[in-house]
Amino acid sequence: MKIKYGIVVFPGSNCDHDAYYVAKKIINEDSVFLWHKENDLQGSDVIILPGGFSYGDYLRTGAIAKFSPIMDSVIKFATNGGIVLGICNGFQILLETGLLPGVMLKNESLKFICKDVYLKVENKNTIFTNKISEDILKIPIAHGEGNYFADDKTLEELQENNQIVFQYSSPEGETTDKFNPNGSKLNIAGIVNKNGNVLGMMPHPERSSDSVLHKTDGIGIFRSITETIKSKLIEV
Repeated sequence: MKIKYGIVVFPGSNCDHDAYYVAKKIINEDSVFLWHKENDLQGSDVIILPGGFSYGDYLRTGAIAKFSPIMDSVIKFATNGGIVLGICNGFQILLETGLLPGVMLKNESLKFICKDVYLKVENKNTIFTNKISEDILKIPIAHGEGNYFADDKTLEELQENNQIVFQYSSPEGETTDKFNPNGSKLNIAGIVNKNGNVLGMMPHPERSSDSVLHKTDGIGIFRSITETIKSKLIEV
């Protein structure tokens, strides 16, 4: 029994093939590309909005991508409980569509940052993290606008509802400004919606999922998704 990952491709996406490779070759599930002008999700069990620079990041990151025909289908899919993972630019698009709360600002340094960072897994009881045994992950980031911002009320709700999934941290799990690469509020690196079926994260787990690269900390996210869906199919 295999599940199907649908990877949306926008003009400017540059991590779509990485996500496809992990789904198809690393965790051995079905995987298909979904062109942004289409609206058919082709029976996908999981939708991935990959990293990159959709529409050249004109206006602001994700602002144009949210109007793509495919996004109407993705929003309906998510609203009906479908699993959606937005990575980097995908996270930015999820914020623009309102599937997740908050906005992205330019990095505090005003520079593009590309490096490995440590993430504290703040919530292991999600669809995306329930098979992760480690408390700290090492996963790369690559963004110029990854500075997560929300008003105080929204931040309080994220904390109260355990919607903060990943926080930038030290190798030991210390979540202070010293280990915050971009200025994100509460060191936020990834959040879920209230229903727990939509995750947005700035770090790139697909770039940390292959033993050939000697980086595998990201694979637990894909395995968590896959095994959660399969367990539900078996129950049915």
